[in-house]
Amino acid sequence: MKTVEQALKGKAGTVLSVQPDASVLDALKTMALKDVGALVVLDAEGALAGIFSERDYARKVILFGKASKDTKVREVMTERVVCVRPDNTIDDCMSLMTDKRIRHLPVLDQGRVVGVISIGDAVKEKIAEQQFMIEQLEQYIAS
Repeated sequence: MKTVEQALKGKAGTVLSVQPDASVLDALKTMALKDVGALVVLDAEGALAGIFSERDYARKVILFGKASKDTKVREVMTERVVCVRPDNTIDDCMSLMTDKRIRHLPVLDQGRVVGVISIGDAVKEKIAEQQFMIEQLEQYIAS
């Protein structure tokens, strides 16, 4: 079973983040530019303060008629963040995402964010794992 650490090696190395005092509009611009559905929110010391997702935007900004330009990320971010460690498995991540109904899991190593696993990343890893298994079975049957 593949670990989070192994999955992160296949992704770009930088963690996309935003500061709590950034405007929601700036966060959305970053998300659109980088084609991601969430950003980790890091305080001035680089510690995890929360996560800001498309869901936060829809439910806490748009739904209440707030202006993206005038609203700070800290006002609408999710503060109670579900996280994983590098030694967790992709299956662990999928279970957490399903149980908690979330799509992004920050990865913490010794209290620092080292990456993010999305539902898309998890599905991609499971498909690759199944494809590998199919190939192994086909080789076994052919021999």
